[in-house]
Amino acid sequence: ASSFAQFKEIADPKKHLADHNPWDKLQSGIQFSFIDPDFSVSKHNVPTTVIHKTWKAEAWAGETINSQLAVWTKDMKFDNSTIELSVSDLKSNKNRITKNNIQFAPIAYVISDDPSKLKSACGINVILDSTLVADRILNSTTYTFNSKETRTLWLSVTVPQDAKPGIYKGEVNVKITSSNQTKKLILPYIINVSKHKLEAAKDWDFHLDLWQNPYSSARYYDLEVFSKEHLEKIKPSMERLANAGQKNITTTLIYDPWNSQNFDKYDAMIRWTKKTDGSWHYDYTLFDRWVEYMHELGVSDYINCYSMIPWNLSFYYFDEATQQKQVLKAKPGEKAYEDHWYPFLKDFAAHLKKKGWFKKTTIAMDERPMKDMQAAIGIIKKADPNFQISLAGYYHPELSDDIIDYAIPFYDTMAEDILASRKAKGYKTTAYTCCTEIFPNTFTSSGYHEPIYMIVNTIQRGFDGYLRWAYDCWNENPLEDTRFGSWAAGD
Repeated sequence: ASSFAQFKEIADPKKHLADHNPWDKLQSGIQFSFIDPDFSVSKHNVPTTVIHKTWKAEAWAGETINSQLAVWTKDMKFDNSTIELSVSDLKSNKNRITKNNIQFAPIAYVISDDPSKLKSACGINVILDSTLVADRILNSTTYTFNSKETRTLWLSVTVPQDAKPGIYKGEVNVKITSSNQTKKLILPYIINVSKHKLEAAKDWDFHLDLWQNPYSSARYYDLEVFSKEHLEKIKPSMERLANAGQKNITTTLIYDPWNSQNFDKYDAMIRWTKKTDGSWHYDYTLFDRWVEYMHELGVSDYINCYSMIPWNLSFYYFDEATQQKQVLKAKPGEKAYEDHWYPFLKDFAAHLKKKGWFKKTTIAMDERPMKDMQAAIGIIKKADPNFQISLAGYYHPELSDDIIDYAIPFYDTMAEDILASRKAKGYKTTAYTCCTEIFPNTFTSSGYHEPIYMIVNTIQRGFDGYLRWAYDCWNENPLEDTRFGSWAAGD
């Protein structure tokens, strides 16, 4: 959906709790102001956040900066009005930041869990009290407006890398058209572009790893996964991820490594076939297509391959003898487990070397017991001692030397000397949040400032970056309802 009119906004379950008295005290007319960009606002309450009639911001060349605006009124004559949004170029004497570098768009309200009711955000087994939150920035410049509701707008300015230092002035414009009148609102703003320059995202040191799930988008858009149409459809979304400084490519070696915990199961990007003579054939077509696609977008530091230790310890393959799919149940440490993985790892290493990807590929696992990890690592190193390994899970000092890309829970710690030692080797150490951490996080009920705090915090503590499951693991209807069943909305 690319515009406000193309999806239905769910009714506010908390509308009956809205405080109507502040609406009655408002003066007549349309209110239009910059507001605090760190927090969302309620749809049916008058904004109480800090209100500014202008916005003054500092920016480096190459930086993207953001602000939030709100429009609200008590006058019923504006019900069912159409609002049109536009911006001007930013000007500093003869220098300009053209408006194609500026996004000014409405924020849609979606259903989320009420954060005040979240005692735990994991394993939720009851329907929580829910609320509307302003979360989704629309790909639209028009939308519908009504009285006694607050509509928020997001202003995002990407300062070109070649922008000259100076004070740039511009304005945002809103035209409100109702059945009997048209009203125009203008808010000026100023950006002071400094002499400093932010390098392109591909050159950033910060190790961002937001896992990708291409199976969600294929299901949502009803397209064949990894088809030309599918990859073209998700290109704007994946470019946005690359432009945020994403470093890792998420791939899957097997079917359903996370035991169906998400709405769309991950499939195997590598097809395993057991031949009639007992040998194995591995088809890397889809794996190669996904990796090459992400490389073209500029995401190329690591190829993380999940998972030798799936949560259900089930391994699916096609058996030529029976002409059926089969499943092997085996645990790390068992002979059947090694017999299944060792020939694949040998073949996979050869394929990666042929493609020139071996040195950037990791055999990746997450939140697995240390004993199982050690057994798997033994098989990996037996297949090729130069195979690299990544883990998202609890910190085990015994594994630190074996794991080149190690993400530990946000509130976990790693000794400063260990962090320094890993950094000296070129290893990456990141922190991650999942459903465990109520605050800070990136749930749809989280404050807009929380991800910023997390990033600053990870740097302050000496980590190389941040990891999150997941960038695009969608639920059934993510444009309207972001609740996720057993996990907090937005997880």
